[in-house]
Amino acid sequence: MIEDFFEQLGEWTWIVIGLVLLVLEIFLTLPGSLFLFTGIAAIIIGASALLFDWAWQFQLVGFAVLSLVLVVLGHRFFALPGKDEDDVGLNERATRLIGTSCVLVEPIIGGHGRVKVGDSTWGVTGSDAPAGAKVRIVSADGAALHVELEQPA
Repeated sequence: MIEDFFEQLGEWTWIVIGLVLLVLEIFLTLPGSLFLFTGIAAIIIGASALLFDWAWQFQLVGFAVLSLVLVVLGHRFFALPGKDEDDVGLNERATRLIGTSCVLVEPIIGGHGRVKVGDSTWGVTGSDAPAGAKVRIVSADGAALHVELEQPA
């Protein structure tokens, strides 16, 4: 029964399946490019089946192997590059501030105060210090920054 089904499909079916997969890749916004590479594999198998007479079992195995190879190679050569050092903490602004020197705009009293960084102020924790003291951001926990007094040079 399955054998008859695949024999009736013919070689053009692979090309149609490949085109359908390519259209799905265009309209579905999924991460990765699985439909793209499997669609290309189906079109290649369809074209080779038009040129060479080979059994449907070999076509299925060829499709599976070619799909796997194209997905691996495609992701290897066309994937987005890994994180650059500039991207560390891209969406974690507080983490990007670690190591920055700033001035207290409100004194640290009872372990809590505020600093001005750029055009915004941030809540900080640390040892008590007067307003105007120069501090360095040493860590971040969410939006709270932990600071230490800078030693005069």
